[in-house]
Parts: sequence; C-alpha cells; structure tokens
Amino acid sequence: MPRIISANLNGIRSASKKGFFEWMAKQSADFICVQELKAQAADMSPEMLAPEGYVGNFHYAEKKGYSGVGLYSKRTPNAVRIGFGNPEFDAEGRYVECDFGDLTVISLYCPSGSSGEERQLAKFRFMEAFLPHLQELKASGREVVICGDWNIAHHEIDLKNFKGNKKNSGFLPEERAWLTQLFDEVALVDVFRKVDTRAEQYTWWSNRGQAWAKNVGWRIDYHISTPGIGAKAHAVAIYKDERFSDHAPLTIDYAEM
Repeated sequence: MPRIISANLNGIRSASKKGFFEWMAKQSADFICVQELKAQAADMSPEMLAPEGYVGNFHYAEKKGYSGVGLYSKRTPNAVRIGFGNPEFDAEGRYVECDFGDLTVISLYCPSGSSGEERQLAKFRFMEAFLPHLQELKASGREVVICGDWNIAHHEIDLKNFKGNKKNSGFLPEERAWLTQLFDEVALVDVFRKVDTRAEQYTWWSNRGQAWAKNVGWRIDYHISTPGIGAKAHAVAIYKDERFSDHAPLTIDYAEM
C-alpha cells in the first residue's frame, strides 16, 4: 500500500538539523515529496541527496537559498522530468515529476504572493501557466499524485481566521476559484478532504505571535490526484509531534492500484 508524504522543509539544512531525516527513516514511506530546499546541489549532504533506502531527484532554483523541490523514492523512477516547461518558473525550482509504472508522483512548490504585489502577479502567472499542464496530466490517462505546498487555502474550513484573510494572498477569491476549477472542471481530487472533513486541520502556521501554540493555521499543503488513486486513499495524518519547519508533514496512505 503506497504511503506518500509531502513536507515543506523551509530549508533542507535546517530541517535536517531538527531531525527530519531521522523521522523520515521511520515512516516506511514509498515516496517523500519535499519543498523549499533553499539549497543548491553543492549544499546537499550525502544524506540529503540519497537517504538510506531512497533515490533522490531534485529541482534547484537558480537563485541561491531560494525555493527548490525534491522527491525521494524507494524505487528508481522509470522517467524523471525537472520543471514543467515554463522558463520563468522552472528557473525558480518548483517541479519534479517521476514515473513509477502506471503512477506519476510530483513534488510541487507553488509561488507565494504574500511578499507584495509583484510576487502576487507572478503567482497569478504561475496559475495561468500551470493549469494547462494539469489538464495534460489529467488527460494522459496515468494515475497522478501532485504533492506540495500550493500556497492556497481552498475553503473557510481550511484556515483559522478566514474572515480577516479574504483580501490576503493565499485566500484571495481568484486563488480559491482556481482550486475549485481544478477540482470541478479538471476533475482532480483534494485527497485529504476525501478522507478527513474535520475543521482545524492545518499544515502551516505563521512564526508570528503564538500561531503554532494556538493552532492558528492554514491548510495549504495538499495531495492533489487523479480520481482513480484518490479513491484509494484511506488514511491521512498531519504530523505535529515535532517541528521540522513552519509546515507539518502530510502523510496519506493509498491502497494498491
């Protein structure tokens, strides 16, 4: 039964010092998708590149200390794609796609628009460019799981202070409508919500104030999948016993295809 983990590390070197790889080794996961490496190839230790029992594939940002994603797998992929074919965002290190038989697993880090208008406009450009790619993935006939930090909370249930954030990046009407389009028109699946419909299930907490202590969070990390494998999800978990970054790892178990 495949187990897939998504974890925004907010710096792989920082997360490593906080025990991420020791925790990862105990999870018996088939695939671990990580985001926000904030590292280049030269910064990666042997453990980061290939933890025991795993093969690693990475997309580094051209800008040092910025973005970057990786995908660890127990099996060597049949095919690997770095980037999704958009020069602007491929330069930022946001996409690793690996094929394993009939299954495609993707580690994704969507842009954040919270730092200002310029980055919010870039986020909108990303959404516009990425939608056709998602449509192509859906039309491929393969089973696909896209794991990562999408930097959008979909519904009011997906963040604590929804009333105060309706004009803020991550909960803008245009962003939420885009996710709705993915689920309703492209027919992809928000896998976590298929299994767990409870409120206050968050994956990210601001470092400001006492957001973590008070569970004032956002659910912005997702497994988004094609319907076939999405229907096979039967257990979900957000790991909060340790803090490796400002995000919590999201684990989902899928039945065999």
